Amino acid sequence: MRLRWVILAGLVTAAVLVTVVVRDREPVRGEYCMAEVGETRLQIDVEQARWTTLMAAISQRRGLPPRATTIAIATAFQESKIHNIDYGDRDSAGLFQQRPSQGWGTREQVLDPEYSIGRFYDGLVKVKGYQAMTITKAAQRVQRSAYPAAYAEHEEFARALASALRGYSPASFSCRVNPAAGGRTRDVADDVNDSFGDIPVEVDRGAVRVPLEGRAPDVDARGWGLAHYAVGNAPRLKIASVAFDGLVWTAEDSPDGWVVDRGAARDTVVIRVEG
Repeated sequence: MRLRWVILAGLVTAAVLVTVVVRDREPVRGEYCMAEVGETRLQIDVEQARWTTLMAAISQRRGLPPRATTIAIATAFQESKIHNIDYGDRDSAGLFQQRPSQGWGTREQVLDPEYSIGRFYDGLVKVKGYQAMTITKAAQRVQRSAYPAAYAEHEEFARALASALRGYSPASFSCRVNPAAGGRTRDVADDVNDSFGDIPVEVDRGAVRVPLEGRAPDVDARGWGLAHYAVGNAPRLKIASVAFDGLVWTAEDSPDGWVVDRGAARDTVVIRVEG
Protein backbone atom coordinates (compact mmCIF):
# COMPACT_ATOMS: atom_id res chain seq x y z
CA MET A 1 0.00 0.00 0.00
CA ARG A 2 1.32 3.40 -0.88
CA LEU A 3 1.76 5.93 1.88
CA ARG A 4 0.70 9.49 1.33
CA TRP A 5 2.05 12.59 3.00
CA VAL A 6 0.92 12.69 6.60
CA ILE A 7 0.95 15.67 8.95
CA LEU A 8 1.71 14.15 12.31
CA ALA A 9 0.01 15.32 15.45
CA GLY A 10 1.53 18.36 17.05
CA LEU A 11 3.57 21.25 15.77
CA VAL A 12 7.23 21.95 16.35
CA THR A 13 7.97 24.73 18.83
CA ALA A 14 11.26 26.06 20.05
CA ALA A 15 12.31 23.57 22.66
CA VAL A 16 15.08 21.35 23.91
CA LEU A 17 15.11 17.94 22.24
CA VAL A 18 15.12 15.23 24.90
CA THR A 19 16.16 11.79 23.74
CA VAL A 20 14.97 8.74 25.62
CA VAL A 21 16.84 5.56 24.76
CA VAL A 22 14.82 2.39 25.03
CA ARG A 23 16.56 -0.98 24.74
CA ASP A 24 15.20 -4.37 23.68
CA ARG A 25 12.83 -2.87 21.17
CA GLU A 26 10.20 -4.72 19.22
CA PRO A 27 10.96 -4.84 15.48
CA VAL A 28 9.78 -1.77 13.58
CA ARG A 29 6.50 -2.56 11.85
CA GLY A 30 6.46 -0.84 8.50
CA GLU A 31 9.74 0.97 7.92
CA TYR A 32 9.33 4.66 7.15
CA CYS A 33 11.13 8.00 7.19
CA MET A 34 10.22 11.37 8.67
CA ALA A 35 11.19 14.97 8.07
CA GLU A 36 10.62 17.76 10.57
CA VAL A 37 11.31 21.29 9.34
CA GLY A 38 9.87 24.27 11.20
CA GLU A 39 6.21 23.54 11.78
CA THR A 40 6.01 20.96 9.00
CA ARG A 41 6.27 17.28 9.93
CA LEU A 42 5.77 14.55 7.37
CA GLN A 43 6.12 10.83 6.89
CA ILE A 44 7.09 8.93 3.73
CA ASP A 45 7.73 5.29 2.95
CA VAL A 46 11.20 3.90 2.20
CA GLU A 47 10.69 3.89 -1.56
CA GLN A 48 9.68 7.55 -1.50
CA ALA A 49 12.75 8.21 0.65
CA ARG A 50 15.00 6.50 -1.88
CA TRP A 51 13.78 8.57 -4.81
CA THR A 52 13.54 11.94 -3.00
CA THR A 53 17.08 11.55 -1.66
CA LEU A 54 18.20 10.78 -5.21
CA MET A 55 16.42 13.88 -6.53
CA ALA A 56 18.26 15.96 -3.94
CA ALA A 57 21.62 14.33 -4.69
CA ILE A 58 21.32 14.79 -8.45
CA SER A 59 20.30 18.43 -8.09
CA GLN A 60 23.29 19.02 -5.81
CA ARG A 61 25.57 17.24 -8.27
CA ARG A 62 24.31 19.48 -11.07
CA GLY A 63 24.69 22.65 -9.01
CA LEU A 64 20.96 23.37 -9.00
CA PRO A 65 19.29 25.39 -6.23
CA PRO A 66 17.07 23.79 -3.57
CA ARG A 67 14.06 25.26 -5.39
CA ALA A 68 14.73 22.81 -8.24
CA THR A 69 14.58 19.94 -5.74
CA THR A 70 11.32 21.26 -4.31
CA ILE A 71 9.74 21.43 -7.77
CA ALA A 72 10.94 17.93 -8.66
CA ILE A 73 9.58 16.38 -5.44
CA ALA A 74 6.20 18.14 -5.73
CA THR A 75 5.88 17.11 -9.37
CA ALA A 76 6.75 13.47 -8.73
CA PHE A 77 4.32 13.30 -5.85
CA GLN A 78 1.49 14.51 -8.04
CA GLU A 79 2.43 12.25 -10.93
CA SER A 80 3.25 8.96 -9.16
CA LYS A 81 3.15 9.51 -5.39
CA ILE A 82 6.96 9.23 -5.79
CA HIS A 83 6.81 5.56 -6.74
CA ASN A 84 8.53 4.22 -9.82
CA ILE A 85 5.37 2.79 -11.36
CA ASP A 86 5.37 0.96 -14.68
CA TYR A 87 1.93 2.15 -15.77
CA GLY A 88 0.01 5.37 -16.33
CA ASP A 89 -2.17 7.29 -18.73
CA ARG A 90 -1.56 5.94 -22.24
CA ASP A 91 2.21 5.29 -22.41
CA SER A 92 3.16 7.28 -19.30
CA ALA A 93 5.49 5.57 -16.82
CA GLY A 94 7.97 6.18 -14.03
CA LEU A 95 8.34 8.78 -11.31
CA PHE A 96 7.29 11.70 -13.50
CA GLN A 97 4.91 9.78 -15.79
CA GLN A 98 7.02 10.71 -18.78
CA ARG A 99 5.73 9.54 -22.16
CA PRO A 100 8.07 7.91 -24.69
CA SER A 101 5.71 9.03 -27.45
CA GLN A 102 6.38 12.65 -26.46
CA GLY A 103 10.15 12.37 -26.68
CA TRP A 104 11.08 11.66 -23.06
CA GLY A 105 13.05 8.55 -23.99
CA THR A 106 12.35 4.86 -24.32
CA ARG A 107 10.07 3.06 -21.88
CA GLU A 108 13.13 1.44 -20.32
CA GLN A 109 14.76 4.85 -19.87
CA VAL A 110 11.78 6.59 -18.24
CA LEU A 111 11.55 3.67 -15.82
CA ASP A 112 15.17 4.31 -14.77
CA PRO A 113 14.82 6.81 -11.87
CA GLU A 114 18.24 8.39 -12.40
CA TYR A 115 17.46 8.95 -16.08
CA SER A 116 13.94 10.26 -15.45
CA ILE A 117 15.09 12.66 -12.72
CA GLY A 118 17.86 13.93 -14.98
CA ARG A 119 15.43 14.46 -17.85
CA PHE A 120 13.08 16.37 -15.57
CA TYR A 121 15.90 18.69 -14.53
CA ASP A 122 16.97 19.04 -18.17
CA GLY A 123 13.52 20.41 -18.90
CA LEU A 124 13.35 22.56 -15.78
CA VAL A 125 16.61 24.42 -16.37
CA LYS A 126 15.33 25.44 -19.81
CA VAL A 127 12.45 27.30 -18.14
CA LYS A 128 13.70 30.87 -17.81
CA GLY A 129 13.15 32.25 -14.31
CA TYR A 130 11.79 29.01 -12.87
CA GLN A 131 13.23 29.82 -9.43
CA ALA A 132 10.86 32.76 -9.09
CA MET A 133 7.83 30.90 -10.46
CA THR A 134 5.15 29.13 -8.51
CA ILE A 135 5.55 25.37 -8.43
CA THR A 136 2.44 25.00 -10.56
CA LYS A 137 3.78 27.23 -13.31
CA ALA A 138 7.32 25.80 -13.30
CA ALA A 139 6.17 22.17 -13.19
CA GLN A 140 3.57 22.75 -15.89
CA ARG A 141 6.16 24.27 -18.22
CA VAL A 142 8.08 20.99 -17.98
CA GLN A 143 5.27 18.45 -17.72
CA ARG A 144 2.40 20.01 -19.68
CA SER A 145 -0.09 18.25 -17.44
CA ALA A 146 -3.84 18.19 -17.93
CA TYR A 147 -4.20 19.13 -14.23
CA PRO A 148 -1.49 21.75 -13.56
CA ALA A 149 -3.09 23.27 -10.46
CA ALA A 150 -2.60 20.01 -8.54
CA TYR A 151 1.18 20.50 -8.24
CA ALA A 152 0.71 23.37 -5.78
CA GLU A 153 -1.03 21.09 -3.28
CA HIS A 154 2.31 19.46 -2.43
CA GLU A 155 4.48 22.57 -2.10
CA GLU A 156 4.64 22.71 1.71
CA PHE A 157 5.77 19.12 2.02
CA ALA A 158 8.12 19.27 -0.95
CA ARG A 159 9.77 22.41 0.41
CA ALA A 160 10.33 20.80 3.80
CA LEU A 161 11.80 17.65 2.27
CA ALA A 162 14.03 19.64 -0.08
CA SER A 163 15.32 21.75 2.81
CA ALA A 164 16.15 18.60 4.79
CA LEU A 165 17.60 16.56 1.95
CA ARG A 166 19.70 19.41 0.56
CA GLY A 167 21.14 19.86 4.07
CA TYR A 168 19.72 23.26 4.96
CA SER A 169 17.78 21.85 7.91
CA PRO A 170 20.32 19.82 9.93
CA ALA A 171 19.31 16.56 11.60
CA SER A 172 15.74 17.00 10.36
CA PHE A 173 15.39 13.73 8.45
CA SER A 174 15.54 10.24 9.92
CA CYS A 175 14.14 6.76 9.29
CA ARG A 176 12.77 3.99 11.46
CA VAL A 177 14.15 0.74 10.12
CA ASN A 178 14.87 -2.82 11.08
CA PRO A 179 18.66 -3.31 11.30
CA ALA A 180 20.04 -5.52 8.53
CA ALA A 181 23.56 -6.89 8.54
CA GLY A 182 25.73 -7.53 5.53
CA GLY A 183 26.30 -4.11 4.00
CA ARG A 184 29.49 -3.60 1.97
CA THR A 185 31.53 -0.40 2.20
CA ARG A 186 32.42 -0.58 -1.49
CA ASP A 187 28.73 -0.66 -2.41
CA VAL A 188 28.07 2.38 -0.23
CA ALA A 189 31.03 4.29 -1.67
CA ASP A 190 29.99 3.49 -5.24
CA ASP A 191 26.40 4.51 -4.54
CA VAL A 192 27.50 7.85 -3.08
CA ASN A 193 29.68 8.57 -6.10
CA ASP A 194 26.95 7.53 -8.53
CA SER A 195 24.44 9.86 -6.87
CA PHE A 196 26.54 12.87 -5.87
CA GLY A 197 29.26 12.68 -8.52
CA ASP A 198 32.95 12.02 -8.14
CA ILE A 199 33.50 13.32 -4.60
CA PRO A 200 36.35 12.24 -2.28
CA VAL A 201 35.39 9.02 -0.52
CA GLU A 202 37.60 7.00 1.82
CA VAL A 203 36.86 3.34 2.55
CA ASP A 204 38.39 1.87 5.67
CA ARG A 205 37.52 -0.98 8.06
CA GLY A 206 33.76 -1.14 7.79
CA ALA A 207 33.27 2.60 7.26
CA VAL A 208 32.95 5.08 4.40
CA ARG A 209 34.31 8.51 5.24
CA VAL A 210 33.54 11.59 3.15
CA PRO A 211 35.78 14.54 4.10
CA LEU A 212 34.38 18.00 3.37
CA GLU A 213 36.23 21.21 2.57
CA GLY A 214 35.17 24.81 2.04
CA ARG A 215 33.30 27.51 3.88
CA ALA A 216 31.48 26.36 7.00
CA PRO A 217 27.94 26.95 5.65
CA ASP A 218 28.74 24.96 2.49
CA VAL A 219 30.30 22.15 4.51
CA ASP A 220 27.26 22.01 6.79
CA ALA A 221 24.78 21.84 3.91
CA ARG A 222 26.73 19.30 1.87
CA GLY A 223 27.43 17.21 4.96
CA TRP A 224 23.83 17.08 6.12
CA GLY A 225 22.63 16.46 2.57
CA LEU A 226 24.90 13.42 2.39
CA ALA A 227 24.09 12.27 5.94
CA HIS A 228 20.35 12.41 5.26
CA TYR A 229 20.87 10.61 1.95
CA ALA A 230 22.68 7.78 3.74
CA VAL A 231 19.92 7.44 6.33
CA GLY A 232 17.25 7.44 3.63
CA ASN A 233 19.02 4.59 1.85
CA ALA A 234 20.05 2.64 4.94
CA PRO A 235 17.62 -0.27 4.41
CA ARG A 236 18.78 -0.79 0.82
CA LEU A 237 22.52 -0.43 1.51
CA LYS A 238 22.35 -2.13 4.94
CA ILE A 239 23.92 0.85 6.70
CA ALA A 240 24.45 0.52 10.45
CA SER A 241 25.11 4.16 11.37
CA VAL A 242 25.67 7.66 10.01
CA ALA A 243 27.61 10.28 12.00
CA PHE A 244 28.21 13.97 11.34
CA ASP A 245 28.58 17.23 13.23
CA GLY A 246 28.27 15.89 16.77
CA LEU A 247 25.29 13.63 16.07
CA VAL A 248 24.73 10.03 15.03
CA TRP A 249 21.85 7.97 13.65
CA THR A 250 21.95 4.20 14.10
CA ALA A 251 19.81 1.49 12.54
CA GLU A 252 19.83 -0.39 15.85
CA ASP A 253 18.20 2.55 17.66
CA SER A 254 16.55 4.21 14.67
CA PRO A 255 13.37 5.19 16.58
CA ASP A 256 15.58 7.60 18.58
CA GLY A 257 16.52 9.54 15.44
CA TRP A 258 19.67 11.65 15.69
CA VAL A 259 21.38 11.58 19.09
CA VAL A 260 24.47 13.24 20.51
CA ASP A 261 27.86 11.77 19.58
CA ARG A 262 30.67 14.06 20.64
CA GLY A 263 33.08 12.10 18.48
CA ALA A 264 31.23 12.86 15.23
CA ALA A 265 33.38 15.29 13.22
CA ARG A 266 32.08 18.55 11.77
CA ASP A 267 34.01 18.13 8.53
CA THR A 268 33.54 14.42 7.76
CA VAL A 269 30.46 12.27 7.20
CA VAL A 270 31.10 8.73 8.47
CA ILE A 271 28.86 5.92 7.20
CA ARG A 272 29.34 2.52 8.85
CA VAL A 273 28.02 -0.82 7.69
CA GLU A 274 29.06 -2.57 10.89
CA GLY A 275 27.43 -1.92 14.25
